[in-house]
Amino acid sequence: PERQPMSDATERFPPTGKILTVHGHRVHVHVSDPRPPVILIHGAGANTRDFTFSLTARLEDRYRLYAFDRPGLGHTPPLHHHGETPEEQAALLDAAAGELGIGQAVIVGHSYGGAVALAWAMNHPGRVAAVVVLAGAVMPWGAELGFLYRAVASWSGGMVAVPMIAALAPRSLVSQTLHEIFAPQRPPEGYEAYIGADLTLRPESLRANARQIHGLNEALHQQAPRYPGISVPVEILHGTEDRIAPIAVHARPLARAIAQAHLRELEGIGHMPHHAAPGDTVAAIDRAAARAGLR
Repeated sequence: PERQPMSDATERFPPTGKILTVHGHRVHVHVSDPRPPVILIHGAGANTRDFTFSLTARLEDRYRLYAFDRPGLGHTPPLHHHGETPEEQAALLDAAAGELGIGQAVIVGHSYGGAVALAWAMNHPGRVAAVVVLAGAVMPWGAELGFLYRAVASWSGGMVAVPMIAALAPRSLVSQTLHEIFAPQRPPEGYEAYIGADLTLRPESLRANARQIHGLNEALHQQAPRYPGISVPVEILHGTEDRIAPIAVHARPLARAIAQAHLRELEGIGHMPHHAAPGDTVAAIDRAAARAGLR
């Protein structure tokens, strides 16, 4: 079926939470009540709906949940047009958490959000009781990104390629991309309709996402040497079949770098453990909260 016009995306997928103004910048956050605070940070190309699809319902009986849209994605505008680093994103979200009156919390980051969660722990430790890294893209890697990400991240790509992708990307491409992200598992029934792919396919979100990913490896080269200084409990959950952020590149070196880290490897699971292994995900958050003295 033909995709609806992109201008309708924000109307068809409205904010599920509050729009804050932090240092003059809008930030969208989905909030759930009450109990010890847990902050959820989504991965590349996603938004808070990745968590509110099912994970928040599994946690809300014992945690106060905050799912933030990262800059440039969902309903949070970009900070600038150069690709926000994990440190810049952590600074913005920490300020937003301060506006909400959040004290010490468990910070949960999926994929790219894992890098943001660790930057938060290093740069703003006063609000971080523990960290949970789900399939985190958190260590520098050797292989280059694909041509599409490099092109879209460039000025000319942003002007030419992005509008073409936004206008012409068929629904089948969205489905194919989701299947690649979830592989070897499949997206849950109803996930594609719920996640709001049109939010990601907006030109401004495509640009922001590509620029962030384009700069992530360099940012991690600067960030990773500081990981041994993290002193809060860190729970790492990673699938052995993750094709997006391979476990040997990211999770295992991270576990060796942080004395307080505990790695749980999920046999046969791909890049979306919070959907493919929700019980293990909830258990990791529970362990982190207990180790931090929040439960």
